Amino acid sequence: QVLLVESGGGSVQAGGSLKLSCVASVRTFSRYAMSWFRQAPGKEREFVGGINWNGSRIQYADSLKGRFTISRNNQNAVYLQMNSLKPEDTAVYLCAAHERQSIVVRTSTDYDYWGQGTQVTVSS
Repeated sequence: QVLLVESGGGSVQAGGSLKLSCVASVRTFSRYAMSWFRQAPGKEREFVGGINWNGSRIQYADSLKGRFTISRNNQNAVYLQMNSLKPEDTAVYLCAAHERQSIVVRTSTDYDYWGQGTQVTVSS
């Protein structure tokens, strides 16, 4: 069982930055590839970025490249640095994990574990 807890969300003006954190309660964090998704009201869950077990493979949604950066430590956390935020980035951001540690997948249904999410609100 993997418990994921996100933090770091909040309200920010357009152009601002936030850094999200996701802490995993798991015995062997390196077994898992990690990703961030987001979901805005009335919209489908959307892949934001993902990182494999050792950081050698990282992927981002094409529309977010250059503004968002995903990283992880060796212990139990994955991060999402979000810069130059726009109102359309407003959403609940969710952390997810899957056990195919070496790859990054973009499909939400492939993920085994999810956090509860943290709200990010960007005002214009």
